[in-house]
Amino acid sequence: MFGTFMSTLDSSIVNIALPTIRRDLNAGDSVEWIVLCYLLTTTSTLLIMGKLSDWVGRRQLYITGFCVFVLGSLLCGLAWNLWSLVSFRVLQGLGASMIYAIGPAIIGDAFAPQERGQALGLMGSVVAAGSSAGPVIGGLLLGKFGWSSIFFVNVPIGLLAIWRAWTILPESPKVTNQRFDLVGAGLFLIGVTTLLTGLDFGPEPQYGWHDTLVVGLLATGAVLLILFLFWEMRVSEPMLRLSLFRIRPYTAAILAAFCGFVASGGNLFVIPFFLQQLLGLNPERAGLVLLAGPLTLSLVAPLGGYLSSRISTRWLSSTGLLITTCGYFAFSFLDTSWDWTDVIWRSSLVSLGFGLFQSPNSSSALNAAPLAQRGIASSMIAFMRNLGFVVGIALAAAIWYSTRNSYALEHGVTAEATVAQLLGMHYAYLVMAGLVLLGAIISFTRGKPAKVSPPVVTAPEL
Repeated sequence: MFGTFMSTLDSSIVNIALPTIRRDLNAGDSVEWIVLCYLLTTTSTLLIMGKLSDWVGRRQLYITGFCVFVLGSLLCGLAWNLWSLVSFRVLQGLGASMIYAIGPAIIGDAFAPQERGQALGLMGSVVAAGSSAGPVIGGLLLGKFGWSSIFFVNVPIGLLAIWRAWTILPESPKVTNQRFDLVGAGLFLIGVTTLLTGLDFGPEPQYGWHDTLVVGLLATGAVLLILFLFWEMRVSEPMLRLSLFRIRPYTAAILAAFCGFVASGGNLFVIPFFLQQLLGLNPERAGLVLLAGPLTLSLVAPLGGYLSSRISTRWLSSTGLLITTCGYFAFSFLDTSWDWTDVIWRSSLVSLGFGLFQSPNSSSALNAAPLAQRGIASSMIAFMRNLGFVVGIALAAAIWYSTRNSYALEHGVTAEATVAQLLGMHYAYLVMAGLVLLGAIISFTRGKPAKVSPPVVTAPEL
């Protein structure tokens, strides 16, 4: 819980400080790399950390991740210019990757299969709490102590978490008879980093999807990831055993989660612009409106976990995604006549469905994975979350901008005209609704629960 809260808090707390950091460090437009490098580092190393946890033990790597994260946070607070801060954010991202990739696997080891849904439901509440608390805590710290305090606050919390992890976490099983797949890890790391960089640059006005650099990054990343898959099929001890994807409940859970997170990433990108540019809300009020989603998720996620041990995941998760589909479809009618209540009930509907889906779906994936591959299975869930957010932002930006610009050219108005903006956002939300509906269909095809192995350790009593 400590680790998940810290890593999600740090993802959201930094965004609110970017204007201040930009001014204090004279960072200019390059300030986006403070967020981008953290996202690229965590996403590109999640599967590697999951494999390492199977190899060296989850307890050891989890505590190491805390130590790296705390050190990175301390150095970020001491940064003297933009690029020193970016470098230390990479270090912080490595620690967050270790924490976030292994958390669900530790739960999978510590709880019986029928209890994992409830445990993951509580974890879902912590994710929502970290996401929603970030802007609020960040705003308070910025006003009183400056931007460096948003990094220093992690140090005492992290030290407390290291102590608790050291005394509480049990030893986890290790896969000691395998070598680490360095070639596969290298192909995956460089391929994902290159591909995600291209996806991030594509929507930017100074680049665009037809820019030579963007096309080169996307093509290189795709080629490297294809080579990674070929290598994994040929090597005797792969980083990612592709046989894992022959388990239908696991594959269905992973693909359904990806569809859901792509839509979530698109929504997180579009809705702030709608609130501030088209409805005219100030940043403080827009932030309060955006709290509706995380707060609803924090309340519903434990309920989803509780119901997962009583209702088939196939029905519960699929129903949750159908509810989320309705929420995104309702968003597609967005208009400047809306007030804040029109946004809140739609955001709450989206989060209600996702809260019912997420915990049972993650529990189903972990229950279906063999014990020896639970670390990599856990990290794949986290990887799909991060990858979905990045793809969702790029996809929403591409649909919004291209539709808006086409309308402006055809009707002789500027791209910033309200009618053009609304049309672009309308189509973006329709695509989001379609993606989540596809996820619901995939979720429904998962079939009956797979036979699960009993846990090998139990959590010690506090």
